[in-house]
Amino acid sequence: MNLDDKVCYCFHVSRRKLVNWVRHNAPKVPSQLSMCGGAGTGCGWCIPFLKQIFKQGTGPGAGCASCVATPDDAIDALTPEEYAALRAEYVKAGNGTPPPGAEPLPEVNSEGP
Repeated sequence: MNLDDKVCYCFHVSRRKLVNWVRHNAPKVPSQLSMCGGAGTGCGWCIPFLKQIFKQGTGPGAGCASCVATPDDAIDALTPEEYAALRAEYVKAGNGTPPPGAEPLPEVNSEGP
């Protein structure tokens, strides 16, 4: 994912905004990234990715044990389309409910190849 791609689809927060917020505010724990436009407080899909951004911005060993266990590059390995599709699966499986005004879930083509 690029810097201008959305990480939090519920509140339309880009990776660039989160990276800059971490750099300027030096959060002590990943949950403080919620102060950046509400990221992570909607459906919850982006929380593991917020932990990655926190870890990348604050250096190794910072934060909680779950940050240390979070892979460093999962957010870099996904295209925006893959990320959106995985979020849609997460929400449709009942794991979170996007708030009103959130990015709509992409239509899934149920037809086979």
